[in-house]
Amino acid sequence: MAFSPDGKTLATGSGDKTVRLWDAATRKQIGQPLIGHTDFVLSVAFSPDGKTLATGSEDKTVRLWDAATRKQIGQPLIGHTDWIRSVAFSPDGKTLATGSGDKTVWLWDAATRKQIGRPLTSHTESVASVAFSPDGKTLATSSDAMVWLWDAATRKQIGRPLIGHTDWIRSVAFSPDGKTLATGSGDKTVWLWDAATRKQIGRPLTSHTESVASVAFSPDGKTLATSSDAMVWLWDAATRKQIGRPLIGHTDWIRSVAFSPDGKTLATGSEDKTVRLWRP
Repeated sequence: MAFSPDGKTLATGSGDKTVRLWDAATRKQIGQPLIGHTDFVLSVAFSPDGKTLATGSEDKTVRLWDAATRKQIGQPLIGHTDWIRSVAFSPDGKTLATGSGDKTVWLWDAATRKQIGRPLTSHTESVASVAFSPDGKTLATSSDAMVWLWDAATRKQIGRPLIGHTDWIRSVAFSPDGKTLATGSGDKTVWLWDAATRKQIGRPLTSHTESVASVAFSPDGKTLATSSDAMVWLWDAATRKQIGRPLIGHTDWIRSVAFSPDGKTLATGSEDKTVRLWRP
């Protein structure tokens, strides 16, 4: 799931091979679903100007859509040889990063839809998540139990991978100020890292009962949302302490969490085929 930059629209991708756009205020679907993918849609991302929506699928393609007309822009981006697990626009909207089960990350020119340079290929397993830092200078990518940091301009790896988790890292997210990187893993923990020093901040967040599927910072950076099984935890990002009790209501795995741009709404998408909106 992803909110548009103005917070008015929520995009959701599904195992039914479609992407749907929703009016965040009325919670009603906007027009017909976006149809084109031939397999599960695993990731969606709006461009910073909100005009374009990128979607990645198990059909090994990335598609770009005009968010206003809901029509596909050009032909699909083709090159990966396995599932597209994660897509992310750079903050300036000029670059799209795509992470795949083929163990590579590709960078694309969002305007020309052409690949920029060669793929990033240091990963040892499927790439589960990609995220740009707020200043656009760094790209974080997760594969197996490690996270790589890359110089987005030169496409060169920055230092050694971040190592500490003992299972797949399924989600990565930078804090709004770019100083902290959150990583959620199949080892049931969330780690916070100092993005500059690449060192872990304090002890892991460990209340989760199952694999952590998604992590997201609130726009003010004060709160971190994490999903595990059918629950969502909220954490004070500064103290790393849990805020209240988990959010309970879904009846199956919560695969995605996303804050609205104003921070007043948290969206959660689940394998129970529903999306829920919460007041965090």
